[in-house]
Amino acid sequence: MALMYPHIDPIALQVGPVAIHWYGLTYLAAFGLFMLLARLRLKHEPFASIQGPGAWSPRDVEDMLFLGVLGVVLGGRLGYCLFYKPGYYAAHPLEVFFVWQGGMSFHGGMLGVIVSQWWFSRSRGKPFWQVMDFIAPCVPTGLAAGRVGNFINGELWGRPADPSLPWAMIFPQSGSMVPRHPSQVYQFLLEGLLLFMLLWLYARKERKPAQVAAVFLVGYGVLRFTAEYFREPDAFLGLLSLGLSMGQWLCVPMVLAGIGLYLWAGSRPAPRATTRTA
Repeated sequence: MALMYPHIDPIALQVGPVAIHWYGLTYLAAFGLFMLLARLRLKHEPFASIQGPGAWSPRDVEDMLFLGVLGVVLGGRLGYCLFYKPGYYAAHPLEVFFVWQGGMSFHGGMLGVIVSQWWFSRSRGKPFWQVMDFIAPCVPTGLAAGRVGNFINGELWGRPADPSLPWAMIFPQSGSMVPRHPSQVYQFLLEGLLLFMLLWLYARKERKPAQVAAVFLVGYGVLRFTAEYFREPDAFLGLLSLGLSMGQWLCVPMVLAGIGLYLWAGSRPAPRATTRTA
């Protein structure tokens, strides 16, 4: 017998008119995990050995997080409007700002983060790829937290599954009592925990500039592409060319860009070793 979605109240705590949603708490958890991991990254090479004006500090982590949050929110919203419903928002431009109605895109948020960190690197005089390599291993745990929020909200459910699958789950929000894949859990495990472990281990050894960021692009793109086979496509889009979802099509250029970036980074000479000064 298939499992039944547990109907979790999306409101974690309410005091009078003020309601605190679980989804908001998962965002706070994502930001907190980023702060924790980024502070640990300060002890990794090459960041721990950089001296002088380019040295890394906890203040850098705080500023990167602030700019990253702006990039996620603005980029995620604009990406959703442009990638998923361009015609609708072209006809209703003011609704682009109605973020409370929902609608965020990871790929748009990623582009927003890239722009925000480019600004950070320019303002702090740090190499752009050094900045991107710094944050890449700190991102997947935040993605995992977001998938927890998706599950609590009972959204982004999976495609129909074989009823004999032990973890098949019925999501009444889908409008049917068909057992489905709990794709939020799959994405939590793949794009969140697995990608974090792979990136964290890979980044512990000093790499050429841009290689860690490149591995993130390829890793996320491949894992998200795989998970999309189990996730129900958006009802207003369905499956697109070649039977792929919009999420899968957005992952294709991401993977190609990651491969190209890795090859380009590997062809460049290794940077000079940095040492601490007494």
